[in-house]
Amino acid sequence: KGPLLHMSVFSQSFSPCGRFLAAGNNYGQIALFSLSAALSPDASALNQKPVLTFTAHEGPVFCLLSTDVHLLSSGNGEISAWSWSELIKKNKIHHHKRCHGNDGLFCFFRSSLEIPEINAMTLNPRDDTLIVGGGDNNVHILDLEQGVFKAVLQGHTDYIHCLSVRERDNEILSGGEDGAVRVWDTRTGRSAHCIEVYKYEMCARPQFGKWISCVTTDSDWMLCGGGPALSLWHLRSLSPTSVFPLTGCQRQAVFYQDMILAVGDGPVVSHCLLGGDVRAQIPCSSQSLNTLQSNSSSTEYRVLTVGGSSAHIDVFTNPSYRAFSLRF
Repeated sequence: KGPLLHMSVFSQSFSPCGRFLAAGNNYGQIALFSLSAALSPDASALNQKPVLTFTAHEGPVFCLLSTDVHLLSSGNGEISAWSWSELIKKNKIHHHKRCHGNDGLFCFFRSSLEIPEINAMTLNPRDDTLIVGGGDNNVHILDLEQGVFKAVLQGHTDYIHCLSVRERDNEILSGGEDGAVRVWDTRTGRSAHCIEVYKYEMCARPQFGKWISCVTTDSDWMLCGGGPALSLWHLRSLSPTSVFPLTGCQRQAVFYQDMILAVGDGPVVSHCLLGGDVRAQIPCSSQSLNTLQSNSSSTEYRVLTVGGSSAHIDVFTNPSYRAFSLRF
């Protein structure tokens, strides 16, 4: 019972088919849940438990990300790739154990990465690269086809928490402990802009610090927050247009239909309007929240899932209705 008491869910990713959810916790475990089973009309409590749990990393699973074929997981100094088809054919998997090479679960280990705390990974579909950010203050670009690093973007003076790709504009955005959001030109590898969010009076909250914990983009718009208040920015003018009056630090925010959904300190998902108003706050089962994902891979299982400072992952069948909780 002990570990469940102190469990935190840090990361989530849906399978390419949209029928499964992978979640990573602070103990290095990844749990796989069947959404099709949990959402079926005759689902029981058993269907809210993982169909598979395995240890992926020695420390926390900081980030999970799906490609068409792999589930990528990041820990301290390593990124692993797990085959989704192997994970789903769970009956072929020998008992839950850490696997090296092609043992049981297939994965490539990149233990050679001298990057502590790989906090963020995102894909750039334009050139099939994986963008990685973490505790060495740099943004690394990995060619997935070749398996080699092709660029290092240097400029942050402290570790990186979050990343976003603007595919259309050949830009990568990174947010870090140093309080900066950097906008990188992927063609030159140079930092085109550096936005120090905490220096803007409407965003600054010195009591929480200057660190940027979340950044996300949608065409010409950027959302970012952390120590500074969650704010919406226009990337052409590089200025904040709305600031959201949410308490505490926001750890993840997403554009969702015509609103913004945000999670962080406190047991709620906040629904914000683009103009800055908080329209609703929907209660969750964890006291603070780290991760919010919407399942865009599937029309049939189009859910929002939220995880944080407990073994529970809340499942919303629509943004205002928490239907049930999955549990590690």
